[in-house]
Amino acid sequence: MDTRINELMTQMQALTARAGAAVAPQAQGLNGEVPGAAGAVDFGAMLKASIDAVNSTQMGAGNMVERFEMGDPQMELGEVMVALQKADISFKAMTEVRNKLVDAYQEIMNMPL
Repeated sequence: MDTRINELMTQMQALTARAGAAVAPQAQGLNGEVPGAAGAVDFGAMLKASIDAVNSTQMGAGNMVERFEMGDPQMELGEVMVALQKADISFKAMTEVRNKLVDAYQEIMNMPL
């Protein structure tokens, strides 16, 4: 269990690093400030890309399961099980991110003005 959590954390850190690298060139201003901070990062596009990646992982695992069930000699049980676990972990990670976003939204909404 600890190994899966560590792998998930490593993947999340890698995604964070990639997202930061992709945003950094856009976020450079003349004096180091973030120009148009609201438009510097397209959060909706980044979220959609993440959801699409999870969906792709799940669809790929489903296709592998179907091919294995049909008796495809190229599909090995170990590969199918690994694909299913990757899909499961990515879905759980996406669910946790959603939960954190909802918590953050609720906290912001409950702030006194």
